[in-house]
Amino acid sequence: MKTARIGERAAQLLSLEGKVAIVTGAGSGIGREVSIRLGEMGASVVILDTDAEAARETAGRIKPLGVGALAIACDVTSRSACERAIEQSVATYGRVDILCNNAGIVVRKDVLSLAESEWDSVLAVTLKSVYLLSHEVIPHMVRNGSGTIINTGSGWSLKGGRRAAAYCAAKGGVLNLTRAMAIDHGPQNIRVNCVCPGDIDTPMLTGECQQLGEDPNQFMAEASNRPLGRVGNTGDVADAVLFLASDMSKWVTGVALIVDGGGWHDLRNTILKVWENSDGTV
Repeated sequence: MKTARIGERAAQLLSLEGKVAIVTGAGSGIGREVSIRLGEMGASVVILDTDAEAARETAGRIKPLGVGALAIACDVTSRSACERAIEQSVATYGRVDILCNNAGIVVRKDVLSLAESEWDSVLAVTLKSVYLLSHEVIPHMVRNGSGTIINTGSGWSLKGGRRAAAYCAAKGGVLNLTRAMAIDHGPQNIRVNCVCPGDIDTPMLTGECQQLGEDPNQFMAEASNRPLGRVGNTGDVADAVLFLASDMSKWVTGVALIVDGGGWHDLRNTILKVWENSDGTV
C-alpha cells in the first residue's frame, strides 16, 4: 500500500494533464523526444519546425497517446511566423502552459573561418528564437496565472569549445537570457529554466562530425569519454525537461540543469587537479 501511495504522488507531480506545450525544433532529435515525453505525461503538444513533414511525423507519434498534437511549419527566426504559430496554438487549445525553446543549429568554425551570414544564422535560430517565442507566449502565461519555459542550452553555455564560436556565443546567451527572464517573470508565477545537454546522439551531432571531417567512430568514442561512459540519448534530455516542466520542480527557476553524463564536472575536476599540481601560474 505504501508503495502504491508513493507511486500515486509521483504521478501527480509529473502529470501534465490538461496542459498545453509548445516545442520548437521538434521535427527530430531532442525536440521530437521532448514532444513525445510531454505527450506521454498528458500534455497537448504543438510541434514547431521548419520541416513541415518532420513536424507532422512527430505529431503522428503523439496522437496515439490520446492527447492533442498540432504540427506547424514555422521559421522561428521570423517574428511574423512566430506570431502566427502562437495565434494558431491558442486558437486550437485555448492556452499555453509550457514553452520549450529547443531550436538550434551549429556551425563548427572559429571566428576567422566563420562567414557573417553563418554567424547571423546560428544566432538567429539558436538565440533570437528564444526571445521571439517567449515574447509571444509570456502574455498568455500571465493571463493563465502561471507558466514554465525551458530553454535548451548546452554544455557550451558554461564553457567554450573548439571551432564553434557562433554556437558557443548563442548558447551562452541562452543561459544568461534564461536567468534574466526568471528574474523578470518570477513575480508573474512563470518559471524559466535551462537544460544544458552534453553530446547527445542526434542528427546534429552526426552533422558536427561531418563538418569537422572526423572519423565518426573516433568522434563518438571521444564523446563517450566521460564519467558515465557513454554519449547521451534524447530520452536523457527529455526526462530532464519533464522535470522542469512539471510540479516536481515547482520552486525551481533560473537554473542551468546540466545533462552530460558528468562531462562538465569531470573537466572541472581535471582543471583543478592540474592547477593544484602546478605553481599557480598560467
